[in-house]
Amino acid sequence: MEKKQLYKDFLIKRLRKTLGAQSSAQISDYLIAKQALKFRVTILHFIRDTLFIFLGVICASFGLTGFLLSNGFIDGGVTGISLLINATTGIPLYYLIIIINAPFIVLGYFQISRSFAIRSVFAILGLALALATIQYPIITSDKLLVAIFGGFFLGAGIGLAVRGGSVLDGTEVLAVYLNRKIGLTIGDLILVFNIFIFLTAAYLLSIETALYSILTYLAASKTVDFIIEGVEEYIGVTIISTHSDEIREMLTVDMRKGVTIFKGKRGFGKRGENLNEIDIIYTVTTRLEIAKLQTEVQKIDMNAFIVMDSVKDLKGGMIKRRPLNEHE
Repeated sequence: MEKKQLYKDFLIKRLRKTLGAQSSAQISDYLIAKQALKFRVTILHFIRDTLFIFLGVICASFGLTGFLLSNGFIDGGVTGISLLINATTGIPLYYLIIIINAPFIVLGYFQISRSFAIRSVFAILGLALALATIQYPIITSDKLLVAIFGGFFLGAGIGLAVRGGSVLDGTEVLAVYLNRKIGLTIGDLILVFNIFIFLTAAYLLSIETALYSILTYLAASKTVDFIIEGVEEYIGVTIISTHSDEIREMLTVDMRKGVTIFKGKRGFGKRGENLNEIDIIYTVTTRLEIAKLQTEVQKIDMNAFIVMDSVKDLKGGMIKRRPLNEHE
């Protein structure tokens, strides 16, 4: 009971600071419960993000030490610049990772957020510490395996760090900043940045090393996409049909999907202007179920207007198949 009371007092103190309440009498049980929920979610997200960053640091340091460093290969971005300088000057990589990333983290503080910058500082310091202290074995000297698996583990580390709300490579921070200034897409800016790095590597090291390094970069970038976007790709589906009730029933009962209904008006159809009200159905499904969904919709209405968009990230709601009720 004492622990519960201490926890309650702690929550009341946080509420007073947030709301400016002068006494606990002004704070209802509902506000305390809401504050408890916020605090619990904050702690859970902090633990999750810390775990992602920790795993990212371990994966990236393993890819760098066990594959790339020992074979003189580089990657793109800030990590590639650090590896290139290390290969040509012998300066320890853990120093370079910190020094070269520092201005990008400062930029991230002003362009993105304070919490992002703080997490990135800890992530990069963690990577530098892992490179300086952990002695990974050299896995292989086969150049093709080094390029592919070095890129895979480095990309996995970068992707996990991003999932944790930080970066191990400041290139994307610079790309976001330049995107706002000159209008080029982030992908184009990163591509130009990396072309410059690989051309420099071809001049200072060798063309063969630069070519293998491009393979490393491709493996890393694909792994980053895989880690961030996940295994299962989701598709957002918007359906406009005069048979919306039947389609909604099919989605919720037969396919056991969650749906959202929007009220809208038809614009201009085959028979001219038509401003009749209509229900617009929106649902999210997996890539593997999209063919069945289209088939079932067309069974109800061959003229249904269906719009599909790739969904990169999802949170909450009912996306997976709803379980059958016991009586079903």
